[in-house]
Amino acid sequence: MWRSSQLCHFHSALLQGRLKPWPSPTAFFRRNLGAPPARWPSRPQPLWKKALSATVLGVPLLLGARYLMAEPQERRRMRLMVDGIGRFSRSLRVGLQISLDYWWCTNVVLRGVEEVDELFLEDFRAPPHELFQEFDYQPIAAASLAQVHRARLHDGTVVAVKVRGAPAGRRGGHPGAGGQSSLQPPMQVQYIDLRDRFDGDIHTLELLLRLVELMHPSFGFSWVLQDLKGTLAQELDFENEGRNAERCARELQHFHYVVVPRVHWDVSGKRVLTAEFCEGCKVNDVEAIKTMGLAVRDVAEKLIQAFAEQIFYTGFVHSDPHPGNVLVRKGPDGKGQLVLLDHGLYQFLDEKDRSALCQLWRAVILRDEAAMKAHAAELGVQDYFLFSEVLMQRPVRLGQLWGSHLLSREEAAYMQDMAREHFEEVMAVLKALPRSMLLVLRNLNTVRAINTALGAPVDRYFLMAKSAVRAWSRLAGATSQNTYGASLLRHIRVIWESFKFEVALRLETLSMRITALLVRVLVHLGLIPKTKGLYEYLEI
Repeated sequence: MWRSSQLCHFHSALLQGRLKPWPSPTAFFRRNLGAPPARWPSRPQPLWKKALSATVLGVPLLLGARYLMAEPQERRRMRLMVDGIGRFSRSLRVGLQISLDYWWCTNVVLRGVEEVDELFLEDFRAPPHELFQEFDYQPIAAASLAQVHRARLHDGTVVAVKVRGAPAGRRGGHPGAGGQSSLQPPMQVQYIDLRDRFDGDIHTLELLLRLVELMHPSFGFSWVLQDLKGTLAQELDFENEGRNAERCARELQHFHYVVVPRVHWDVSGKRVLTAEFCEGCKVNDVEAIKTMGLAVRDVAEKLIQAFAEQIFYTGFVHSDPHPGNVLVRKGPDGKGQLVLLDHGLYQFLDEKDRSALCQLWRAVILRDEAAMKAHAAELGVQDYFLFSEVLMQRPVRLGQLWGSHLLSREEAAYMQDMAREHFEEVMAVLKALPRSMLLVLRNLNTVRAINTALGAPVDRYFLMAKSAVRAWSRLAGATSQNTYGASLLRHIRVIWESFKFEVALRLETLSMRITALLVRVLVHLGLIPKTKGLYEYLEI
């Protein structure tokens, strides 16, 4: 008690001895909880931050106030505008995702080292390091069916190894496609559980397509899957892919610019494909092509001619020629070479259908309506005009040739409207075609898209028409029963048919140009009025 009394007296003396009065509680809190001390001065907020904050907070408030004060009709228009912005944002997101299609075709999820070793032990009873002098477990590329490894044979040959499995890839492309330097499968290894997943995915797709067909009867694509699932299953067999590659190389050997990587059968099987390693850039990489000193026009022309030869003459058609499966490299002559990869998906077109397709293409170019009708009927299609537009992927104007191989804005809009407004008719045409034509149309559209990506430096339609004429002449000559002088007669027939086509084409083009020039002169002299229809004719 005495100690507590002493402490009270001591503190009382201290308070009485203070020279300056104690601050009031209000002043105390203002001083200690207010602005920071002078030694830490507060920096002014940048003007752009103030403007951004004001915009983020102010615009919604202003719009909200405007909405509350607006009339009912104005409110409805504002709601529609907001809904439209939302739909546009969703469409933009979907479009961006779809634009990654070619990227995902060569870049997917990788499988581990253990799975690759397990697959080799099952198929070859030896791990990769015993079969190869070197084997890089890090894939250089991968897609939905396999991942690709670089390896070296015991004789020092660099190869690509394609291994079946689950999607993979970080750096390259498909067997030979990836980045600036794409590579043909050093070795292709199939994903070990792919067969089971393939069957499950097919059943899932069938179910989904049937459900969609129940909700939207006009959108019936289940028949496509039924017809193609057998063909798609062939992609799982790498032995079949190797045989396809060798057949493709034989049939296109007269095109010295076409390269098909050689298969090494001693280290290949149903789930592993080892082939020659080829470098190159993707066929749609314009900058890389120019960097190699190659002409884009030359590359586009060779691409179109090679696949036109398959479609119109050999009938053994590569059905997946996307940019990851077609590489470009510089050949010994300093010109471009095409490296064709991934030969798992092929479609055979029989001679009868090839002959009809050759003559139909020629008839479309020359606008021969009677021939168009006759040859479309040979392919099972009655609506020859619609089929011609589906085949060419551009409007067909009877009685005149188009003046440019590039689609105008009006023509592109017309094709979009045609696909939307005549969807059921287009589906009827596709169903009427021989099933082998479906993958041929896929090839045509893919090559068309690549030519467009290259800037459409050549006229694909006329180039393919010339190939069609030559192919039809050779097919007709091959059916001849004459043995003596058959080769000479066939050669003369090819030259004659090509000559007739070239003459007809050039005369038609010259006639159009002279007519257009004459009309322009008459308009300039004021002798005829320049109406809208006349203007459209002059623009063709």
